[in-house]
Amino acid sequence: MATPKSSDWLGIGALAKRTGLSVSAIRYYHSQGLIQASRNAGGQRRFHRSTIRRLSFVLIAQQLGLKLDAISEQMQALPSERTPNAKDWAAIGRTMRRDLDERIESLTRMRDNLDGCIGCGCLSLKRCALYNPQDRAAKHGAGPHYLLRESAS
Repeated sequence: MATPKSSDWLGIGALAKRTGLSVSAIRYYHSQGLIQASRNAGGQRRFHRSTIRRLSFVLIAQQLGLKLDAISEQMQALPSERTPNAKDWAAIGRTMRRDLDERIESLTRMRDNLDGCIGCGCLSLKRCALYNPQDRAAKHGAGPHYLLRESAS
């Protein structure tokens, strides 16, 4: 294995500049195990250049609504001994696509049910997705199940 060149490593300030993240955000992601760092002789963190792509993934995943624990779980699939390649990222993409498709279906269902709820004016309690006589929804656990599921039946 070749010895890494000094140009392969970035200080935290350079990494912040390249990613647009604050230094404190990078420290936080490091403390959460989302990214790895080495220390130089002076004790300063040094990040491999591939960390730029890893942090970009974190930012994109957050924009898609993923929470840090889910992002961390996805990143565990990436190799730590080398820079992730296109095949590595594609595998994560397939998993995320399935999750996103499920979330899109759920959001679409909520949007459609909410439109109907707002438009009904509560003229018919028999059809109202929020009406819950004798707390029938309790059998499904906590939360607004009638708006999240396909039907209120």
